[in-house]
Amino acid sequence: MDLVALERSRLIRQEALRLGFDEVGFASATELKEDAAFLKEWLNRGYHAGMDYMSRNFEKRTNPQKLIEDAKSVVVVLQNYFPPKKEGLKSGLKLAKYAYGRDYHKVLKKRLKQLMTYIQSEISDEANGRFFVDSAPVLERSLAVRAGLGWRGKNSNLIHPRIGSFVFIGEIILNIELPSGEPIREACGGCTRCIEACPTGALVSPYRLDANRCISYLTIENKNEIPDHFREQMNEWFFGCDICQDVCPWNWKARPHKESDFVLRSEFQQMTRDEWSQLDENTFDEISRGSPIRRAGYQGLKRNLNFILGQ
Repeated sequence: MDLVALERSRLIRQEALRLGFDEVGFASATELKEDAAFLKEWLNRGYHAGMDYMSRNFEKRTNPQKLIEDAKSVVVVLQNYFPPKKEGLKSGLKLAKYAYGRDYHKVLKKRLKQLMTYIQSEISDEANGRFFVDSAPVLERSLAVRAGLGWRGKNSNLIHPRIGSFVFIGEIILNIELPSGEPIREACGGCTRCIEACPTGALVSPYRLDANRCISYLTIENKNEIPDHFREQMNEWFFGCDICQDVCPWNWKARPHKESDFVLRSEFQQMTRDEWSQLDENTFDEISRGSPIRRAGYQGLKRNLNFILGQ
């Protein structure tokens, strides 16, 4: 890799950190062949449940060059969202940490747009590409691994050795050359805490998640009723689930984020079980404005609460 590309990556990294991202890496935009084989097997087993979109645009999903014309490199950024230990819902109900504050898509996209503008104005006027945050057929975790930002843990999440796994991933696919990072060796070792802790058995084996059994899928993406046999296994999770991350030793020493947008909303924190139980559509619209919980919608969230609270 020439010195120009190395200097470009240094400047891009510097600007990304200045904008507030917690880590930055670079990957080649070539086909992800091993990941394509893994994805095909996962889909064939039906582990994607009702997420039919995962089976669409297979070539684009596994090859950035099919998504962006003349793609050569990918800038991958991580944003820590691990909250302070003291944060939690007084009701005792459980909400995935990524949904504590503002929708991460909005936060990361704003910064990625600023980073893209910087690249085009300060790095190369020939630079062209697109940025994504969980919004296109992109294997984000695979690109993060290729960029040297961590490894795929047995819970199927990206694990960064310093930040842990409570991270959002964003990327910019570009038509300019940048040096690709060195992959980090997987460091889960013989640990199987995540597999053992999953109450529904969704982690059927290391690295393989069956979404049909996953609390996160059942409470967010799932459009149907939650099967009754999961009633005693939900552990009060009404939107998403963090169990397989909470038990991971790599998160035990993770530092809390410093992002005001990800702080637990006071409404979520203060609401009683009765208030959650009696949640109406107008109140939902008020408390969910700009929040990830809107993904489930009022009916979906009400279904989850009724299921957990036995109503």
